[in-house]
Amino acid sequence: MRIVIADPKTGKSYQKELEKEQEALVLGKKIGDALDGGALGLAGYSLELTGGSDGSGFPMRRDVSGPRKVAILLSDGTGFHATRKGMRKRKTVRGNTYGPDAMQVNAKVKTVGSTALDQLLGKTEEKPKEEKK
Repeated sequence: MRIVIADPKTGKSYQKELEKEQEALVLGKKIGDALDGGALGLAGYSLELTGGSDGSGFPMRRDVSGPRKVAILLSDGTGFHATRKGMRKRKTVRGNTYGPDAMQVNAKVKTVGSTALDQLLGKTEEKPKEEKK
């Protein structure tokens, strides 16, 4: 399972692979719940869960209850983009509860810690290679 953490102040997002113990913290939570960043190695940070998707790419929706996969009639919102006015379509989406099928968890920073996210999750910068002329 992977978590994508968005920082609203900088506009950057960071990805992190979760270990089995860390995955257990997310399972059973719903979209909108708070998550302690200290358990993920982000001391001082608190995160808000904002969505995600399963292994097949089906997005999670806040208005569908449970961890189930269901086909619903959509006119707007997550999982559907209308190509013309008034368009509705039946689309398959996931519920608002994180289950073992979730492959990606989206979260945003609510409380900032003392260390910057760049230092905690950022990639190490490599020196650019010199090109031969």
